[in-house]
Amino acid sequence: MEKPERHTVESAAAAGSAAAADFWRPFPAAQQPDWPDPAALRDVTGRLAAAAPLVTAGECDALRGRMAAVARGEAILLQGGDCAETFAQVTADSVRRKLKTLLQMAVVLTHATALPVVKVGRMAGQYAKPRSSPVERQDGLTLPSYRGDAVNGLEFTAEARTPDPARLHTMYEASARTLGLVRSLTTGGFAGLSQVHAWNRGFVASSQAGRRYEALADEIGRSLAFMRACGIDTRELGTADFYVSHEGLLLDYEAALVRTDPETGRAYAGSGHLLWIGERTRQPDGAHIEFFSRLSNPIAVKLGPAATADDALKLIDRLDPRREPGRLTFVVRAGADRVRDVLPVLVEKVGAEGARVCWVSDPMHGNTTTAPSGHKTRRFETVLDEVRGFVEVHRALGTHPGGIHVELTGDDVTECVGGGNPLLAEDLPARYETACDPRLNHTQSLDLAFLLAEMYRDR
Repeated sequence: MEKPERHTVESAAAAGSAAAADFWRPFPAAQQPDWPDPAALRDVTGRLAAAAPLVTAGECDALRGRMAAVARGEAILLQGGDCAETFAQVTADSVRRKLKTLLQMAVVLTHATALPVVKVGRMAGQYAKPRSSPVERQDGLTLPSYRGDAVNGLEFTAEARTPDPARLHTMYEASARTLGLVRSLTTGGFAGLSQVHAWNRGFVASSQAGRRYEALADEIGRSLAFMRACGIDTRELGTADFYVSHEGLLLDYEAALVRTDPETGRAYAGSGHLLWIGERTRQPDGAHIEFFSRLSNPIAVKLGPAATADDALKLIDRLDPRREPGRLTFVVRAGADRVRDVLPVLVEKVGAEGARVCWVSDPMHGNTTTAPSGHKTRRFETVLDEVRGFVEVHRALGTHPGGIHVELTGDDVTECVGGGNPLLAEDLPARYETACDPRLNHTQSLDLAFLLAEMYRDR
């Protein structure tokens, strides 16, 4: 079979949304559902193709500019949210708690680094998950694996686990509701500096590890007092730039939402500001790389412990041939025991090629274990150690540790063990609510932010 023709980002963008939406189809597409009704799939994607995009080209360009600052060492990325969103979680309270957690973390990191923090949620689209096996077995019954609410249901029944294309439209509607809530909160005073600092003071007062963080919290308070003394009305700083992201896994959905900017002729994924390509779908000759090579959004790629410098360079050639800061982010998920060995070679070889990528740590995915109760979990201290190793490597190389990408929630769940208010393995069943992988809870997330702030200040 003749190999499909490849195109650059620039030539593909000029071809418009139809080209970007279709050219990936001859390439092998990993981790796609086995949709049982092709006609129903065509009906849903046709409706999505006629719907309004969830994000605009201007917003995507603005984020790309902010990511360029991260690549240059002039900003920090904070990206976080649910492992897998569920339709049932699309409530004002749930969105508010996640946003509150990320805003609290961002204020701590901004003060510690004296750099802007680019705030990106794993929100408004993170409804699909790759799986290590296409099937799951329970009590002698074999059914398709749960691939996220965008594809099928979590309940272990034949009806729930059958992929249903109608869920793609439900994902679009749920994402639109989430984005509406986020935009309302971030422009309506919810993100005010004084309010966010008051939340952090409450955390410091209640946390068992709070005394360790008191000095930094006091510094932030003095900075706000200084601003007010200088006549700066901090109430005017009550808005926040906030962007949304998800793994661009389901190519039928993503293709249906591609839109062309009439001003520039460039094609954009209309489903989210920043999309990433996962460890299981980053094959240079695969459909995901081909699809995203044609879009102008900022793009990220996950790199696991087996990733080589040659892998990274091939991805750069395909996704960022012009070496433009802000276009490409590498999210390293090596594991705490491997990051100090894997990361230096990647950073040095990529730098030697003149590529200006953003380097970001995902300390969650390489550190998953199974508790005696059978629950998947992560140890907070191991997560922290991977972040520490990530920062140490960049410090040794004289390069910029661009930020973190974490799975977290604003709720008081019991999914990861350890932390400042330590959870034990026997606590896991109390509020184990994730639809897929374990997340840091609100307190653990803030612990991580304060401890990461200490690492950045020690550089």
